[in-house]
Amino acid sequence: MPFPGFPADFLWGVASAAYQVEGAVDADGRVPSVWDTFCAEPGRIAGGDTGAVATDHYHRYREDVALLKDLGVGAYRFSVAWPRVISSGSGLDFYDRLVDELCAAGIAPAVTLFHWDTPQSLEDAGGWLNRDTAARFADYASVVGSRLGDRVKLWMPLNEPVVVTMYGYALEVHAPGKGLGFAALPVAHHLLLGHGLAVQALRAAGCDGIGIAGNHGPIWPASQSEVDTGAAETYDVLANWLFADPILRGEYPAPELAAAMPGPVLADLKVISEPLDFFGINYYQPTLVGAGDSAGSMLPPGLPFAPQPIDGYPMTDFGWPVVPDGLSEIIGTFRARYGDALPPLYITESGCSYHDPDPVDGRVADPDRIAYHDGHLRALAAAMAAGADVRGYFAWSATDNFEWAAGYRERFGLVHIDYPTQRRTPKDSYYWYRDVVQ
Repeated sequence: MPFPGFPADFLWGVASAAYQVEGAVDADGRVPSVWDTFCAEPGRIAGGDTGAVATDHYHRYREDVALLKDLGVGAYRFSVAWPRVISSGSGLDFYDRLVDELCAAGIAPAVTLFHWDTPQSLEDAGGWLNRDTAARFADYASVVGSRLGDRVKLWMPLNEPVVVTMYGYALEVHAPGKGLGFAALPVAHHLLLGHGLAVQALRAAGCDGIGIAGNHGPIWPASQSEVDTGAAETYDVLANWLFADPILRGEYPAPELAAAMPGPVLADLKVISEPLDFFGINYYQPTLVGAGDSAGSMLPPGLPFAPQPIDGYPMTDFGWPVVPDGLSEIIGTFRARYGDALPPLYITESGCSYHDPDPVDGRVADPDRIAYHDGHLRALAAAMAAGADVRGYFAWSATDNFEWAAGYRERFGLVHIDYPTQRRTPKDSYYWYRDVVQ
């Protein structure tokens, strides 16, 4: 059944991230990142996996771009590895080649500047707890923007700052694994300040098409009791509006949050709220939240909220509920919250992990992934029919890849990777998505 509501100029894309696909961690002067360090610590990553080789995209990018061309997508969202650029300009040679290959294939490059791989040297100096990291990030943005800006269609300085803040600094789930709890709040401010400074640097380099890729989803109360709705509202502020309000409103969503931030907060907010050409939403699932002890979850005990399982929906093999209507719900919430201040939207990520079978006679059957994207595109079409200005959809992810702390067990890709041989095999979902794009 065809999808209604997508205009002819709608941008169909796929996405990836540098540490998850590139490998070649010692090539062209690349220095260690926090993820290299984190992966080397025993017990951090499932199976003891690392991104040292990943899908070897650094060496196989031409093969991967050929797959994207056959897929028919209009854009490829990838990230530049800050550790590949920080020590010398030679790291940008790879991205020059990749961008040229994409342009020759008729595929628009969409660049993320920071997809979580902080150079370890900057982390040693305080990382995102240190205000100076935001300034160093702007310097990096200027270098990349000056080199690639003539060919890049979309720019996203940050990807999912909430994940870096919560999983990397507040908890110990992701690199750098600090476990600071609420003492991680300055990280959020410095990430947002880095975003604003990077927007300024990209503009100064002549770039346009600048936005962000934030992780957002509906927060549902576990019940309509006062304690559960209050817990859900608190979690909503921390997970969604702590990161979107400063960018789109120029203010923090609560006075106590503004008071907890370091530096000249009001002056910083003017930088953070630099106007954007678009706002990117990465959507995967809603979160059910109630009051009570968070023991048993990845959160530390004693918090005023506790995420709970969501029943009544299909589950991915990663244990995430499949809730397509949550996508249209969060789009509607953004429209209601920001009104005319909301720029055009892109769905900069949406996808699912299933433990796909190995290829049989050159085929990988993945009907659940097809059902996932089908449902989410129908929900997106409904949101657009209701008036949402959404310009594109990026499926996560182009290929299977290194899934952070979960290692290589989880597979999100439209293309299957046999890691021992690096053989690429398009899945059934790849051919389905190709039909959708066409």
